[in-house]
Amino acid sequence: MRLRSLLAMPEIRLELVTGDDELDRVVRWVVTTDLLDPGRYLSGRELVLTGLVWRTSPDDSQVFVRALARAGVSALAAWDAVNGTIPADLVEACAQYRIPLFRVPEDVAFATVTEHVVRRLSGARAADLTAVLDRHRQLVAGVSEGAGLGPVLELVDRDLGMRCWVLTPTGRVVAGAGPPDDPEGLARVFLTAPRLPHRLTSPDLSIFPVAPDTTARVADWFIACAGDVEDWPAERRALMSELTAIVALERARLDDRLSVEGRLTQELVRLVVSGAAADEVVPRLELTGLDATATFAAVSATATGRLRPGELRTVLREAMPGPSPVVGLLDDEAVALVQVERGHDVAGEAHQALQALAPGLGGDRLAVGVSDVVAAGELRGAVEEARYARRLSAGRGEAVAVVGHDELATHVLLLASVPDEVRHMFKVRLLDPLRTYDEVHKADLILTLETFLQHSGSWTRCAEQLHLHVNSVRYRIQRIEELTGRNLARLEDRVDFFLALRLG
Repeated sequence: MRLRSLLAMPEIRLELVTGDDELDRVVRWVVTTDLLDPGRYLSGRELVLTGLVWRTSPDDSQVFVRALARAGVSALAAWDAVNGTIPADLVEACAQYRIPLFRVPEDVAFATVTEHVVRRLSGARAADLTAVLDRHRQLVAGVSEGAGLGPVLELVDRDLGMRCWVLTPTGRVVAGAGPPDDPEGLARVFLTAPRLPHRLTSPDLSIFPVAPDTTARVADWFIACAGDVEDWPAERRALMSELTAIVALERARLDDRLSVEGRLTQELVRLVVSGAAADEVVPRLELTGLDATATFAAVSATATGRLRPGELRTVLREAMPGPSPVVGLLDDEAVALVQVERGHDVAGEAHQALQALAPGLGGDRLAVGVSDVVAAGELRGAVEEARYARRLSAGRGEAVAVVGHDELATHVLLLASVPDEVRHMFKVRLLDPLRTYDEVHKADLILTLETFLQHSGSWTRCAEQLHLHVNSVRYRIQRIEELTGRNLARLEDRVDFFLALRLG
C-alpha cells in the first residue's frame, strides 16, 4: 500500500502537511508511539502515529524524527490534542529528514486510523499473493493448529517457487511441506541470531521472525524459507513481509486466551488453586478436553526480566509433555495441569525443553516447579507442591531452573498428599482464631507465631527479630495459646502450627 492511498481513505481523512514528493513510499504496518526515541521498536516502512506526548521542547522534534528516519519509516501522522496543532518545529524536522507528515483530524482516533489502514493493507497486498490471501481467508476458520497455513505454504511453493516452513522456538513444525532438516537446529539459530532475518549457508535457508515487534523470541514463531534473503529482489522481500503477516494472524487466531476454551482453562486453574470441591473441578476438566479419570502433574512457573505473563504462558504450553496441557495465569505466575501417566518424568522433559529455549531468554530467568503425578481430586495439593518446588528453583540463579517433587522436603510432600478438605479444615481450626483477632486488634499474632517457630521457640531471638520486648512476645504467645487451646511448649502443638502456616 502506497502513501498516496492514505489520502483517498474517507474513513480517516488524513491531510498531507509535508512530503508530497514521497507519496510513492510503501506502508507495511502501523505503529503508535509516544516515545522520544522509538527506533528500536521499528523495523522499517511503518506509518507512525503519535500524539506528541514526547515533545517537551522544540529540540525534541529533531530527536524524534531523526530516529524515525534511521529506522526507515515511511511516514508520520500526528496531532497534538492538548494544543490543537502540529508545531512548526516538527514540520521542519520532517522536511529536513524527508519524512512525509500527515495531520490526523481532531475527531479521528488513532485506533480508527490503525483499524482502517491495517484492513486496507490486508486487502491490498502484492499481486503475487492475491490467490494465497483469498485461500487463507477461507482456511482461517479451521480449528486445528496449522490448518490454514499448510495450504498457504503449498501455494507459495507451487506458484512462487518459495519452499517455507513455520516453526516454534522448540523446533516444532507448525506447517510446511514435510519437515525441514534439523528443525531443532533451526530453532537454535532463530533464538541466538544477533539479527533477523538471518541467512544460513548450509542448508541454504533464511530465517524470519513472525512478530518481532510485539513478542519475545522464546514465545514467537519463525519462518524458514529456502534461499538467500540477501540476494532476493525487492518484490520477493515484500512477499515475505506478506507471508509473515499471514502467519502472525494465524498465530493470533490460535491463541486461546480470549476464546471460550481459554476462559474455561483459566476458570479451571483458578478453581483448582482456590481449593474448590471435586464436583466443581471435574466437570471443567472434561470441558477443557482432559480425562477426569486420568492422572495429572501440576507445574508452576514464573519469569524474571522482560518476559510478559502471556509469553510465559505460551512458553510453558510449548514445553510441557503430553497432549494439550491446560495453562492458566495467576498474576505473574503460570500454572499448568498436564495429563500424564504415573512415573512420567515431567520435570525432566520440561527441563530439557526449556533448556533448549535458554539461549533466547536474553538475560531473563525461568523458575519452574513440578509436582508428583496425582489423581484429579488431588490437584490442589499438587499445585501447592509445584509452587513450593518453584520457590526452591527461584533461588538457584540459573537461566532455567526446574525442581521436581522429589527434591522437596518431607513435610511439603506430606502436606500436598493430604485431601483438600482435610487441609482446609486443619488450617481453619488452628489459624482462623488468630486471623480474626489480628483483624480486630492489629496484634500481629500470626507474624509472632511464625517468627517464634522460625527461631525454635527462643523468646530472645523472636523479640529481637520483631523489635519487641521479651515480655511482649510472652504476652502474645500466651494470647495465641488462649485463643487456640494449644500449648507452644509442646512439640506436637508446635509441629501442628508449623504445618498450618505452611498451608498458608
